[in-house]
Amino acid sequence: MDLFEKCYRFTEAKEVMALGIYPYFRPIESFQETIARIDGKEVIMIGSNNYLGLTHHPSVINAAREALERYGSSCTGSRFLNGTLTLHEELEHRLARFMGKEMALVFSTGFQVNLGVISSLVARNELVITDREDHASIVDGCRLSFGKNLKFPHGDLTALESILAANVDRPKLIVVDGVFSMEGDLADLPTLVDLAHRYNARLLVDDAHGIGVVGPTGRGTAEHYGLTEGVDLVMGTFSKSFASLGGFVAGDEQVIHYIKHHARSLIFSASMPPASVAAAMAALQVLEAEPQRVTRLNVIGERMRRGFKELGFDTGKSQTAIIPIKVGLGMLQTFRLWKTLIEEGVFTNPVIPPAVAPNDELLRTSYMATHEDQQLDRVLEIFGRVGKAFSLI
Repeated sequence: MDLFEKCYRFTEAKEVMALGIYPYFRPIESFQETIARIDGKEVIMIGSNNYLGLTHHPSVINAAREALERYGSSCTGSRFLNGTLTLHEELEHRLARFMGKEMALVFSTGFQVNLGVISSLVARNELVITDREDHASIVDGCRLSFGKNLKFPHGDLTALESILAANVDRPKLIVVDGVFSMEGDLADLPTLVDLAHRYNARLLVDDAHGIGVVGPTGRGTAEHYGLTEGVDLVMGTFSKSFASLGGFVAGDEQVIHYIKHHARSLIFSASMPPASVAAAMAALQVLEAEPQRVTRLNVIGERMRRGFKELGFDTGKSQTAIIPIKVGLGMLQTFRLWKTLIEEGVFTNPVIPPAVAPNDELLRTSYMATHEDQQLDRVLEIFGRVGKAFSLI
């Protein structure tokens, strides 16, 4: 069979396009934090990961502009060779201090962090253990490692302990999301830290959706639980709360030094562009100076969870500013619901299998510290009206 045959047989997306309800790769004409312009119409954006609302903050934009003028548009090489600037190292020092760790290492994307960290640390005859709802970058990092990957059902730490007990003598790494990106629920870090210590395992927390979102000062899931020292490695990304692009891992100096010299996704990728590094550093400074943004974000999250529940929607296990609206109407009807909402002025993200189980379709909504109360009221009003029209409530 021709290699391209599977491409020619893939018709599902074009069939949905023909129906006029295809929701993905939608071009955004302009984006001003909480408002986006799509197809010439302004909509309230509740489908962004711009949690702190910093993508248009003057300090962030000015820092990016100054770095662009000073360093140019690109480093044109990897961190390993010609692509390390003093700017990269300054950001790493600041991140290490912010996260309460000895050292941090910056990658070009958050996805590459998990690819590089997991594949470089987990060697042949070693074990990486993951939650079944971990991010795709964790899944791919496990695939690239030479170790064995075992999975436990989402949040089932009894099952995790059974795996650990059966592999007492094997070197092992547990990897979990701190905040799970679809459901918005938190990992049970107190139990995870205890299990890791009792069974001689190491713990990596992917806090892409936790940093800037949870913890009294936005330092993430470990801070939320008071367990900064109990977590061995923390991964973060700049494409969410830090209003940029890239990612990092923070931990003990010797471990980060090892990753720095073995992570192929770092060594063989061009480094973060100067403007992106400067933007992330400026966003970090704003977060440190204005922790009230985190407080506001969580007030909004609680308000919207309560509002949706009062309307009769199922918001799953959400504990954060990520709030799923359970739909379960099948793919096409979920897309029709999404289209109706955007026509009414609200942008959300439809999630269908395989990202969720069959008949568990949902709309992923997420919020920013800069959302105004009247915008939130408008979102609830529209959801209430559309939800009734689709017999969801």
